[in-house]
Amino acid sequence: MNTRVLSNGTEIPVLGLGVWQVDDGVETEQSVTWALETGYRLIDTAQAYGNEVSVGKAIRESGIPREEIFLTTKFYPGGKDARVEAEKSLERLGTEYLDLYLIHWPQGGPTWAWPGMEAAVEAGLTKGIGISNFSATELQELGKIAQIQPAVNQIQFSPFEYRKALVEACEEANVVAQAYSPLGTGRHLGDPVVARIAEATGKTPAQVLIRWAIQKGLSVIPKSTHQNRIVENFDVFDFELDDAAVADLDGLDKTHGTADALSQSGKWWS
Repeated sequence: MNTRVLSNGTEIPVLGLGVWQVDDGVETEQSVTWALETGYRLIDTAQAYGNEVSVGKAIRESGIPREEIFLTTKFYPGGKDARVEAEKSLERLGTEYLDLYLIHWPQGGPTWAWPGMEAAVEAGLTKGIGISNFSATELQELGKIAQIQPAVNQIQFSPFEYRKALVEACEEANVVAQAYSPLGTGRHLGDPVVARIAEATGKTPAQVLIRWAIQKGLSVIPKSTHQNRIVENFDVFDFELDDAAVADLDGLDKTHGTADALSQSGKWWS
């Protein structure tokens, strides 16, 4: 598995499984089990998803040593204390530590929760901390007060949401950008440009979209609850998109290369 080295020295796989909108119970357990059997070693969940218990159960029952799995969860910023909530996540997950703990979105501003995130590191609850859905401006604001700099910024990212300036800001700050919804929750799979490139490469549209994000230097966390698609999404390391294909996919961007994490109308917090 290819990895990126984070600012804290740990390595994050460039491909993982996300479990947003996956029901707690059998659906989550099966999805994580299939992913681990396929070779995934990055599993991404969140307090807001309500499925941490099932993620932890599948990891424990996989027989794979915990240290071989990179486990991420996210602080729900409607809570008050990120360190306390990390302890609750660990109880639900049934594990002693997280590999990465993110602020899920910058509700209430980008800096107030960070001392609690740093306290979670100091308490040994997580190896790394980071953010999600933070714009370049919010990342810069956080950097001014942080004692521990964020290691990751998880963002909505695909050829259609090619947040080029935001990725560049992350790179400049030594923050690894991580792509969620790389398939547009399925919306992008039928695009004719994507389909043409898929046909030319002998790959599926999903594989083309995931490969594009990996070639942009991101860690990518597609979500699926179907075993065949989980396997398909992992099969992206035996080909490379050429410059022409990458340029065609770059041209699909509808964000004008924005440094924002989401458009104002797309934000679900105030």
